[in-house]
Amino acid sequence: MELPFIGAGPELLAVLAVAFVAVYIAVPAWIKKMHLLGIVGKDMNKAARPEVAEMGGVPVMLGFVLSVFLYIGITTFVYGGLPQVETVLALLATMLLMTVIGMVDDILGWKKGLRQSHKVLLTIPAAVPLMVIKAGTSSMFLPFIGPVDFGIFYPLFFVPVAIMIASNGFNMLAGYNGLEATMGILLTGALGIAAWMTGQPTYAMVAFCMTAALAAFLAFNRFPAKIFPGDTLTYSVGAFAACIAILANLEKLLVILYAIYVIDFLLPLRKKMRVEAFAKVRSDGGLEAPYKSVYDTTHVALKVLGRVKKKVTENDVIIFIALVQIIITLFAFGVLWY
Repeated sequence: MELPFIGAGPELLAVLAVAFVAVYIAVPAWIKKMHLLGIVGKDMNKAARPEVAEMGGVPVMLGFVLSVFLYIGITTFVYGGLPQVETVLALLATMLLMTVIGMVDDILGWKKGLRQSHKVLLTIPAAVPLMVIKAGTSSMFLPFIGPVDFGIFYPLFFVPVAIMIASNGFNMLAGYNGLEATMGILLTGALGIAAWMTGQPTYAMVAFCMTAALAAFLAFNRFPAKIFPGDTLTYSVGAFAACIAILANLEKLLVILYAIYVIDFLLPLRKKMRVEAFAKVRSDGGLEAPYKSVYDTTHVALKVLGRVKKKVTENDVIIFIALVQIIITLFAFGVLWY
């Protein structure tokens, strides 16, 4: 049985403060270290293409893990225990595995030629901690069919597939200062609110820890970015969303929240050659769509904004996409709970 939600007192503030402050302190030191090691990437949406520190997901995961451990400690020593401690620890194990996988991709990926198929397959082992504890509810209500119990196939098949799709899907919509962090905040925040609304304070709290960590990271990742999230963050946040959805039985919500990522996946399928999401930078610093057609969600944003503004900035693109995601989120809550 769930313990009372500790969000009514100073405990919640302490836990979320640890997530935020830890990331806020760790990121500047990480930026310096990445520049010293030469682990940097070029900011392609700026004319000068400055070098920016990579692998920002590492300090984010540090703050997230510390805050969750604090939450476990408070519920253990103050409230007498956490019923879901096994599933929370399994989630942490998945996050740490996904961070390592993201680091491998960041270091060996586009620089050394890691194949796309390898990137997809590498995310599957991170699902093992949830698979071995039989995470989630195997019974689902399917449209036009009714309730179906998938039994052992749910943890052994659906769980790894969900984590693989969610992690790689979240990784696709990227490349603009603050985009991944902003979308991560909206996604994890929505899952946290949904978990709270459905009487699952443990998973709500864990989701809010990630939201707080991402908020601190956004302070350094927003325009002009001092650090990029890298696959260490995008893979981890995508996998985290799948984990919370599985553990809190919020799979239907996650499917709707991922609508924008489905669109982002489908758009480039019409183009046989490889296309880039990066914008065309004008002499005045404004951004334009790089192609006549649209092959990415950011291209849609640039096309629409270009019709109403003379100069489109990265911040404009982020706000546009964020507003679309907020509308999708409100729609999802309306469909599922009202």
